[in-house]
Amino acid sequence: MSVSLGIPTIRGGEEEAAGAAWPLGERRKSRQIMVGSVPVGGDAPVSVQSMTTTLTADVNSTLQQIAELTASGCQIVRVAVPSQDDAEALPAIARKSPIPVIADIHFQPKYVFAAIEAGCAAVRVNPGNIKKFDDKVGEIARAAKDAGVPIRIGVNAGSLDKRLLEKYGKATPEALVESALWECSLFEEHDFRDIKISVKHNDPVVMIEAYRQLAAACDYPLHLGVTEAGPAFQGTIKSSVAFGALLAQGIGDTIRVSLSAPPVEEVKVGSQILESLGLKQRGLEIVSCPSCGRAQVDVYTLAEEVTAGLKGFPVPLRVAVMGCVVNGPGEAREADLGVASGNGKGQIFVKGKVVKTVPEAQIVETLIEEAMRIAEEMGLEIGEDGSVSGPGATVTVS
Repeated sequence: MSVSLGIPTIRGGEEEAAGAAWPLGERRKSRQIMVGSVPVGGDAPVSVQSMTTTLTADVNSTLQQIAELTASGCQIVRVAVPSQDDAEALPAIARKSPIPVIADIHFQPKYVFAAIEAGCAAVRVNPGNIKKFDDKVGEIARAAKDAGVPIRIGVNAGSLDKRLLEKYGKATPEALVESALWECSLFEEHDFRDIKISVKHNDPVVMIEAYRQLAAACDYPLHLGVTEAGPAFQGTIKSSVAFGALLAQGIGDTIRVSLSAPPVEEVKVGSQILESLGLKQRGLEIVSCPSCGRAQVDVYTLAEEVTAGLKGFPVPLRVAVMGCVVNGPGEAREADLGVASGNGKGQIFVKGKVVKTVPEAQIVETLIEEAMRIAEEMGLEIGEDGSVSGPGATVTVS
């Protein structure tokens, strides 16, 4: 079912009149690899990754967290493999995970082979901290090629190869890129090119420049990340700035927002970044004013109550919650559903038209009712658990 909603379509729509998003920079042309069932690079959508925080050896806890991440929109998950116990847990995790699993390997090359044998969808290696890694590249390349398992070469500023630290003095963009391309060349010598690259730094400015240089120097798909980005607020800002700058130029094929917070929060932020750029179909979006001296309603409370009331709403709607008559009516008209508040009342807009005026105390209730009515008009039935059924359960935004 095709539904005309007042939100931009995913990038690629041709008609501005139909609500197509303004185009970003042309997507960088990269080779495509398969991480399990998820295509990465080429014309595939940018995908959201995260990493479990459980002990990988605790199979049940790890699978439970993977299930939570999947429900939040995570498409690829990485698990740490610092010990033999973790390596032995990989077969069960890879087999039971609902999304592709990447094994994260540091220090011990033997765990790379264990991950490949376990059926992991990909392996991430950090060349800077695997002793004698260069000597093992041939064996790793053969094993990965035989199993059809791609390799992510993950270069981090905090664990850069000592040879390059001595050459550049610190983890400059040039040092990060040289490290990544050097390791790629070693794999290429063995005719292995199922590679994805990341060059992470905790400084967004350095990180952005490193990815720009890397994008110009190769055609491998790129995984974006600001490493050690920090607590939730700081990390969200740093990641949003860095990812926005690169994705707007068409650079980036997978992303991971690294936060000192539960990994589900990483997925939420990553998904929102992609939605904001029109790189992923948008879900529920609340447009609300910041309030000012003109406001005749408590906009903060009203916006929070509307957000809570529509939490988990499965239909992609833009809902405007406005507090005065200056911008309120205009914003409400532009949204799928909205309210312009003032003088103790709220004008309820649906698709640009005022459908009713209600007392301030009934605004939240009325907006939720209208949202449900829109869903019903689309042929959707929404259960108490947020499940969606009906002939229009597959929603196409146009």
